[in-house]
Amino acid sequence: MNLNTKAKADNTYDAIVVGTGISGGWAAKELTEKGLNTLVLERGRNVRHITDYPTMNKRPWELPNDDRVSAETAKDYPKQMRTGYTIRPSVLHWWVKDADQPYEEVRRFDWIRGYHVGGRSLMWGRQSYRLGDIDFEANAKEGIAVDWPIRYKDIEPWYDYVEQFAGISGEPLGLPQLPDSKFLPPMELNCVEEHLKSSMSENFDRILTIGRAANLTRPLNGRGSCQSRNLCWRGCPYGAYFSSNSATLPAAEQTGNMKLRPNSIVDSVIYDEEQGKATGVRVIDAETLETIEFYANIIFLNASCLNSTLILMNSRSDRFPNGLGNDSGELGHNVMDHHFHVGASGVFDGFEDRYFWGRRPTGIYIPRYRNIGSDKRDYLRGFGYQGGGSRQDWRRNVAELGVGESLKDAISEPGKWTLGLTGFGEVLPSHDNRVYLNFEKRDKWGQPTFVMDADFGENEKKMRVDMKNDAAEMLEAAGFKHVTPYDRDSGMGLGIHEMGTARMGRDPRTSVLNEWNQVHACKNVFVTDGACMTSGACQNPSLTYMALTARAADYAVNELKKGNL
Repeated sequence: MNLNTKAKADNTYDAIVVGTGISGGWAAKELTEKGLNTLVLERGRNVRHITDYPTMNKRPWELPNDDRVSAETAKDYPKQMRTGYTIRPSVLHWWVKDADQPYEEVRRFDWIRGYHVGGRSLMWGRQSYRLGDIDFEANAKEGIAVDWPIRYKDIEPWYDYVEQFAGISGEPLGLPQLPDSKFLPPMELNCVEEHLKSSMSENFDRILTIGRAANLTRPLNGRGSCQSRNLCWRGCPYGAYFSSNSATLPAAEQTGNMKLRPNSIVDSVIYDEEQGKATGVRVIDAETLETIEFYANIIFLNASCLNSTLILMNSRSDRFPNGLGNDSGELGHNVMDHHFHVGASGVFDGFEDRYFWGRRPTGIYIPRYRNIGSDKRDYLRGFGYQGGGSRQDWRRNVAELGVGESLKDAISEPGKWTLGLTGFGEVLPSHDNRVYLNFEKRDKWGQPTFVMDADFGENEKKMRVDMKNDAAEMLEAAGFKHVTPYDRDSGMGLGIHEMGTARMGRDPRTSVLNEWNQVHACKNVFVTDGACMTSGACQNPSLTYMALTARAADYAVNELKKGNL
């Protein structure tokens, strides 16, 4: 008996999925439910739903240092500490130490990573918005980058499909620039948000709505409804927000067709030059550093935008000396994110007899209104706003001199209503924004490391003027006092919406993937995470990743059955 043949047979599957985040979980669910024996590879440790959420029920006083990391711990996260909000004791177990996977910066780039089963689906903001025709058509109309190979009508039924499984709460608006979803009942605005909504409608003909969120407002598919704890990042024991761990991976496991292998770092895709297709992947065991090969007819790369690109770049052969599928030379280029940290806040006198119930896990959303219809600006594309209103808490009194009973009375009463608006703007795709590999500098597992060379351009800088001024103008018109506009410096990556490094397109000479998310020159490799995006729009992108993944998986299985893969 040939032992190598037996070993290969034991390591052979119908499909391989790389990554278990939002898109990887969907790939696993769709491929297994369609009958494919599927190996799901995750570079990090296993995380079981509920069992492995160590801080999900911790009270504030049970967290060290008011949930702030020590100076000593912060040394392990010099780049991720720039976020100001991700690196905290309550969620520190989710984030990657910068030293474990170092990278160089020609221009600042904040790479925020979580390596474990579920990936960033456990820590995402859950804001869920469709892209519309205005987004899919923009590149072609404006002569920017390359044209999307699909339009809204191509993905619309797949938005419908994933929303009805994931569960998206929200309010229908009938806006062409922000198509409606298949909604669960919306969460409620509070009184000061309702006031701003009315003022905006009257003074600017603009719309304010509750944030469309992947938080259940009623039970769905065995998951419980949101309890308004707003502890989502710690892991939800009710399964009330969508994550791979609570939704897609359990569905895949239920089929009996999924083999989940954590601690498995995919180093590269194996390409067979005679067959003209990929035959499998090489894996580094994260614990033993052993190299193992696994084989399959279909490979889905869902390792997150930059890591999927790293795998493709590291998959070099005589046919693809510059990385698998990189005939166009566009692999690693056209990096996008969303630019934010700009807007305004204000204080409102009134509604002092009103409060709100619970800790709502979503804020408000103001859909894009710039460069739509007759509105023409000195920049391309547009932005939306996220934010919310609340009453000031006891911390407003820390500078007071009161003591004893007077101090107790002061801190037991809520303060004035405040409201903040933060803009999220589109970043244009540019060939000059890129990442590439340093093969001389390796990480702890022996993989090459990234060099980041991307930043916001003049178009984004012009847009930020409106993002700041419009926010202040809307608050002032609604009667807010002490309105404070702001525009803070930041680098790309901080939006945690990395996109575009293996873009879809119509022409293999200018893009990496086709309209079905297939690598142009290697049809059995699919990429459906943020790397595939041709442009970024101004909406949060995760819902689009879900829809593209379900669509690509359906196509892949049909093509496999036809013998085309």
